[in-house]
Amino acid sequence: MSDALSYRPKTGEIPTTPGVYRFRDETGRVLYVGKAKNLRARLSNYFAPLTSLHERTRRMVTTASSVEWTVVGTETEALQLEWFWINEFDPPFNVQFKDDKSYPYLAVTLADEAPRALVTRTTGIKGARYFGPYPKVWAVHETIDLMLKAFPIRTCNAANYKRAMQSGKPCFASQIGRCFGPCSQKVTSEEHRAVVNDFVSFMTSQDRKLINSLTAEMKQAAAEQNYELAAKRRDQALALEAVLEKSAVVLRDSVDIDLFGIEQDELAAAVQQFIVRGGRIRGVRGWMVDKELDVSTGELIDSIMQTVYNADNPPPREIVVPELPDDAEALDEWLAQISNRKVKLVAAQRGEKAALLATATQNAKQSLILYKSRRSSDFVARSKALEDIQEALGMTDAPLRMECYDVSHLGGTNIVASMVVFEDGLPRKDEYRRFTIPESTDDTDSLYRTLTRRLAYLSPAADAAAAEAEGTPGEESAATKRKKFRYRPNLLIVDGGQPQVAAAARALEESGVTGIQLCGIAKRLEEIWLPDSDYPVILPRNSDALFLIQRIRDEAHRFAITHQRARRKRDIGSVLGEVPGLGPARVKVLLRHFGSVARLKEASVEEISDVHGIGPALAATIHQHLRA
Repeated sequence: MSDALSYRPKTGEIPTTPGVYRFRDETGRVLYVGKAKNLRARLSNYFAPLTSLHERTRRMVTTASSVEWTVVGTETEALQLEWFWINEFDPPFNVQFKDDKSYPYLAVTLADEAPRALVTRTTGIKGARYFGPYPKVWAVHETIDLMLKAFPIRTCNAANYKRAMQSGKPCFASQIGRCFGPCSQKVTSEEHRAVVNDFVSFMTSQDRKLINSLTAEMKQAAAEQNYELAAKRRDQALALEAVLEKSAVVLRDSVDIDLFGIEQDELAAAVQQFIVRGGRIRGVRGWMVDKELDVSTGELIDSIMQTVYNADNPPPREIVVPELPDDAEALDEWLAQISNRKVKLVAAQRGEKAALLATATQNAKQSLILYKSRRSSDFVARSKALEDIQEALGMTDAPLRMECYDVSHLGGTNIVASMVVFEDGLPRKDEYRRFTIPESTDDTDSLYRTLTRRLAYLSPAADAAAAEAEGTPGEESAATKRKKFRYRPNLLIVDGGQPQVAAAARALEESGVTGIQLCGIAKRLEEIWLPDSDYPVILPRNSDALFLIQRIRDEAHRFAITHQRARRKRDIGSVLGEVPGLGPARVKVLLRHFGSVARLKEASVEEISDVHGIGPALAATIHQHLRA
């Protein structure tokens, strides 16, 4: 390992000024690009003892063979240079954005002689005005269909327009009233452009003044008994009303902001961008980020800003993020330079913006779950994952049946454990099991007890008892009792590191069961631990194998938490429900205040009476009942 870091520069050689640094491998390829306010302080973190480094950082610095840096004047210049080099070199250890390029836009080609409205995924049309992006293609077509009822502008392509110009015959859209017909000279180019300008103006501001004007014209035409014009104005007003309804009002009309909801784990992050213009959500974008190194939320936000915004896509005046990065001021300055106006990053803590940010974050959470679920459920990915797990753990066969165990408790009370089953890489929820642990000293002891109970159904003694009792009339056979643990697993997974694996190995050895591989997955670095191993197995970042094991672990954790909460509610209902004068509303207040029945039992009468709605007499009754 010491040879791997022989390229470490002397501390005195590294400047203390702002700058950008690059790690390269033996071939000269750039592995990682980073910026720093103080290069010496930042680079010293990479050359700490290898055992103290995060696993992914350790892999990066040991893969590299050199490091170089470039000094700049300010943090803003460092930010700009880092963004430029990330785009130029595409370093493998920087976060990788998987942006869905299928987001459609509504574009109006203002540079054309007769501008047209079209659906496009290309944002480089010269002179075009873009609206969106929209989450789905049908959403753009639906908007165009509604808008054409009020503003019948051109939608045909260049070939059809040219053909109509040469023949003088209106196109089909013009014949059915969906276009004014500039191609056939039904209207002049100037008259058509005036309608196009109204189209763009409404899409930009979505002001109700135009709807009010159309409504007034409808009433005036009806009063003059011009019912055909009145019906036309009515349909136009209704179409614009429908457009407004599809853009939910979330903030004040003057608010133009972008919100970024982020949900992440150790391997990936999901980002949801809400584009709010005029107080309405005009577009939603979502993408995944593969994290090669362990980056904080602030560092991830830093990368997102550099990826999303540029001179062609400038930011609004305000950007709402979950938390501010350390270089927020430099980032504000950089964003202001590319947009030629003041830009501010804010972390909303309360109010309507925070509520909308919570919605974006919830969407990001669902996107991350869906991303991991789809990746794990893909047949090719599952097969590759099982093969990689077999090879990494040295198993003779692929782990077609895996069981994962997790322990959950509430302050040492309500201790429960969960068992989830995956077959062929997919969950078998009908074979999930829950365990209740009456008393336990710690998580390792709880895990040992759980596996001892589970493995008892696979032990040689259990097999002999099942064979002896098979077919005995009037007596439940041992085979029937074992139905809830029908099949033996190829792989047992526990949530935890070396201590948890050691406890599981002890249970496995004492049971006498053989032929089952055991491992544990530690949350901190997502490393895989085997029994009696001093070093973990490191699965490649973003590999299908690690995604599958991580999903099993997360499912076991979710199942354990669900069971623990259910027991907690039953405890509350059974214990507090017997207290005279204590109804459901007061039970909720007590639970919110103390957190659990166990803590409530330890409270004094005075502490209980301090709870809102609980008087001294009722507090004494509760205290006496719980102590009895």
